[in-house]
Amino acid sequence: MAVEKKQRDPNVKKAPGKKESPKKESPKRDAKKTAAKKDAQKKAPAKKDAKKDAKKGPAKKEAPKAKPAPLVVRASSRYVRVPPRKARLVADQIRGLHIERARSLLQFSPRGAARDIQKLIDSAASNAENNHDLIADEMRVVEITVDEGPTLRRFRPRALGRATPINKRTSHIAVALSPEGDEF
Repeated sequence: MAVEKKQRDPNVKKAPGKKESPKKESPKRDAKKTAAKKDAQKKAPAKKDAKKDAKKGPAKKEAPKAKPAPLVVRASSRYVRVPPRKARLVADQIRGLHIERARSLLQFSPRGAARDIQKLIDSAASNAENNHDLIADEMRVVEITVDEGPTLRRFRPRALGRATPINKRTSHIAVALSPEGDEF
């Protein structure tokens, strides 16, 4: 059984604008395509009308009123030359305390980080007075965080030509004060 190939006659030219297709689609497929195009044309104006209606009078839903966020006064000190581990020991003692109790605790604390944290709390209290018209003595420490800053790496000469590293750690301390009545 030999299969004959149809060869194109070089003398016969193809009509411009017409494509040769190996298969012709059945009339049923053509009818489905035209019906689908007509449906799409009918739906398109409906979408445009919906857009126009939305522009004229959009129906806005009123969002339920949320509670106003409690006022929080913040202050931060960066690159403090205190190791974060030692500063966290002091910060944990004053977290959640009234500002007067925190000040007295820091004033009599033997730890070196207490002085830096006391300065920071005083700064946050004066921010509350000057920027937010609050009474500084009626505040409490809501949040206090001590994050690690960059480490200064130094070396100490030792015996037999050796050197041992010395890490001088720094801290980033942030404090947040809030009026006494607010609860979190």
